[in-house]
Amino acid sequence: MAPINYTPQRSEDSLQELPPVGSTFDPSHDVLHYNRMLLDSIFCPKAVAVIGATESPRSVGRTLFWNLISSPFGGPVFPVNPKRSSVLGVKAYASIPDIPEKVDLAVIATPAKTVLGVIQQCVDHGIKGAIIISAGFKEVGEDGAALERKIMEIAAGKMRIVGPNCLGLMNPVLGLNATFASTIAKPGNIGFISQSGALCTAVLDSLREKVGFSAFISVGSMMDVSWGDLLFRLGDDVSTSAIICYMETIGDARSFLSAAREVALTKPIIVIKPGRSSAAAKAAASHTGSLTGSDDVLDMAFRRSGVLRVNSIAELFYMAEILDKQPRPKGRRLTILTNAGGPGVLATDALIMNGGQLAELAPETIKKLNTVLPSAWSHNNPIDILGDAPPERYAQALEIASQDPNSDGILVILTPQAMSDPTATAEAIVPYAGIKLGKPVLVSWMGGHDVADGAHVFSRVHIPNFPYPDTAARMFLYMAQYADNLEHLYETPMLDDAEYVVEQADGTTTTAGELTSALIEKVKNTGRTILTEHESKIVLSYYGIPTVLTHIAATADAAVAAAEKIGYPVVLKIHSETITHKTDVGGVQLNLSDATAVREAFTRIQRAVTSRVGAEHFLGVTVQSFFKIPDGSYELILGSSLDAQFGPVLLFGLGGSLVEVFKDSSLGLPPLSTTLARHMMEKTKIYKALKGVRGHPACDLPALEKLMVRFSRLIAEQPWIKELDINPLVVSPPNANGQPAAVALDARVVIHTSESTLPKLAIRPYPTQYVSRKQWTAPASGKTVTALIRPIRPEDEPGLAQFHTTLSTRSVTQRYLHPHTLEPRISHNRLARICHTDYDRGITLVCMGTNGHEGEIMGASRVSKLHDSNDAVFTVLVGDEYQGTGVGTQLVEQIKIVGKGEGWKRLRVAEMGRDNVGMKKVLERAGFKLYDSKTDADRIWAELDL
Repeated sequence: MAPINYTPQRSEDSLQELPPVGSTFDPSHDVLHYNRMLLDSIFCPKAVAVIGATESPRSVGRTLFWNLISSPFGGPVFPVNPKRSSVLGVKAYASIPDIPEKVDLAVIATPAKTVLGVIQQCVDHGIKGAIIISAGFKEVGEDGAALERKIMEIAAGKMRIVGPNCLGLMNPVLGLNATFASTIAKPGNIGFISQSGALCTAVLDSLREKVGFSAFISVGSMMDVSWGDLLFRLGDDVSTSAIICYMETIGDARSFLSAAREVALTKPIIVIKPGRSSAAAKAAASHTGSLTGSDDVLDMAFRRSGVLRVNSIAELFYMAEILDKQPRPKGRRLTILTNAGGPGVLATDALIMNGGQLAELAPETIKKLNTVLPSAWSHNNPIDILGDAPPERYAQALEIASQDPNSDGILVILTPQAMSDPTATAEAIVPYAGIKLGKPVLVSWMGGHDVADGAHVFSRVHIPNFPYPDTAARMFLYMAQYADNLEHLYETPMLDDAEYVVEQADGTTTTAGELTSALIEKVKNTGRTILTEHESKIVLSYYGIPTVLTHIAATADAAVAAAEKIGYPVVLKIHSETITHKTDVGGVQLNLSDATAVREAFTRIQRAVTSRVGAEHFLGVTVQSFFKIPDGSYELILGSSLDAQFGPVLLFGLGGSLVEVFKDSSLGLPPLSTTLARHMMEKTKIYKALKGVRGHPACDLPALEKLMVRFSRLIAEQPWIKELDINPLVVSPPNANGQPAAVALDARVVIHTSESTLPKLAIRPYPTQYVSRKQWTAPASGKTVTALIRPIRPEDEPGLAQFHTTLSTRSVTQRYLHPHTLEPRISHNRLARICHTDYDRGITLVCMGTNGHEGEIMGASRVSKLHDSNDAVFTVLVGDEYQGTGVGTQLVEQIKIVGKGEGWKRLRVAEMGRDNVGMKKVLERAGFKLYDSKTDADRIWAELDL
């Protein structure tokens, strides 16, 4: 089989491969969203009940009821109030069971203490959605939090709840206004989610005529419906092209990251998150009753999931418009075109100070500009075309500047002068702006009345216009950051096939995870929470992280014996089950060259520890080979600690004894790929040195990437580890002095005290429990087939592309129900999303060949959990060469194992052709029931209760 030339790595055109903002992926990518929308009972109810509806003037209950019956919603609205026979002329009901019709949504505005009973009635009456407007829950303390838990015990699996302590929800497209705001939002394409109800009303009042919304949601303290639920909902909503969020706390971090990562490539998600200062974080926590976590960690999580974070309310709406209407820049180089020097300088300062670059004009660009501009033009960037510039000069200069290969975007500035014609100039540059150029064009028509008509021209054709050029420059950099986030989202990492197994003395092998878990259990049984340095290094060695040779010595004689076994020079460090910062107690002695030096060092350490903290803390010393740091090497730190919201967080940066002083570090979430590891490095200042500087060779960065991946796997697989620091981690150029490229000289591990404190990873790690080696007899040939069936990994992308080249038109048509051509099937954008699967949302299985077919994908199956359901849908695709060999049967059986392991209730097979006889037989043998499609007589589908 001839391999294809598949190169998924970053390229000049990689950003243009991403789907345009607001579009949806082809149906072959996603079997989930054909006919199902999350939270329909809340967003699109056919009938609504208002519990607490009243006629009391200026009350929440009255305003809610009036908004519902006076808006274009059109469905029946039932007031529930046991003290009234009618509300605003509409028949009222004493309780929910008295309502004679089916109700989809209950809006609750009664005191907190009554809500538990109301929810019970709603569930008993079959109501699927509720919005709790009432306050008095976890934001007031433990009693309120306990009430929330009782409510969720009743509602779990039976209804979804928005709130409590919220303004409510609007669906302006359908005319639904289930809020107590003074008016309904204008219909549009922006989905707005806010944890502050007051901010909702302020935004609504100030932007009522300027911005249209597809959804307007106040989430309150998020008892049930989370950020992730709402992002999935708006991601599926065809009326929504951009999602903007005011977030005080993230809540379920894993749910948010999962949803954001899936939605971000098709629709921009823009977030403003206050709480950067400790005072603001404390206020946010008080408001929502939730922990806020580290702001630096949140920043990193946003970048990893493709979310753009901004700093002001105005920027939220600016970026929603820009990202929806303008192409993404490929970099941070901006060309500024202006008729006045001062505004150009302001824009330049804003650009440079925020990490951007002025595009360097190419000689050919300067040559062309010389032919159309007066001789006094600036001959540089910013391109000052002088104050008397007519519309034609603007248009000609823009056309030339936009073709410069060094430029990633254009900012056009106009200041109104006596010779200026702002409106005609706007009309002149419109044909050259935006999509036509393949790069973003922003404008700043400075002024008020004189430029108003010109600004209207830009508004009409969706060219972003800013009152000030420095604002425009900052918005360009936000665009570049957003594009960078998306490009990194699905880069293909290097393959790392390490099995992380350790060979035992008897020849058997045990996984690193099993050995580490056993060691940690042993430490827990002693009552300790800190591993010794020696134990910590053993853990690292299990996961393939090199350490220096280390022995424990309880006496000076034993220390000498160990030193002579290792070879001089050596290092002695205190061996203690309680002391972690060894230098603070005089517990380190370096470069000991003979037995006398070792004995003296042992005594010095013993005396120092005894005098400073007590003899009971001294258990002896560790004897280690003295690691001579090669020239061109650097001391780094690699560690993990806990965040209140995201669980384990990784840290990489400059190490050594002054790590707290320099604070040159970056953060990441486990698990890492080699690509993500490299991005962590790139965010530090030390990275420039690691690449080689001032005659020093570059360190072995690929080896360091793989070590970081192993470290992240250690953290992901060992939930009992609370903290782990490697400091210093010495990294060197390749083959420096014959030593490993990276060596852990010291390590510290802290474990949790009880199972109740074990954190949940923000990103689910690779599900190793579904890796299975199989052997079976092929039905037709009788030959023995061996294969490895496992969840897909990001590095499988080239292999999956190769697999698609082997498929016949018949196989493709049977899978996708139409002739799906090869080029879109193997595009990096599509395959990367499949291979970078979110294991919380679904699992793609690949059947890998063995016995002469190593690494070859024989078949694949995608199984995905349906939103807001405990059902899953799957598809199976088997290579032509392996059809009839039992590969399909084995994949289906493994899917059943996955379904049971994930706790799903039902498996469904996406619709397939009635003529797909082979798959029908496989499913029937596996116990599936087949059903006719309700929409196409030539199609069938299948289902299995687990």
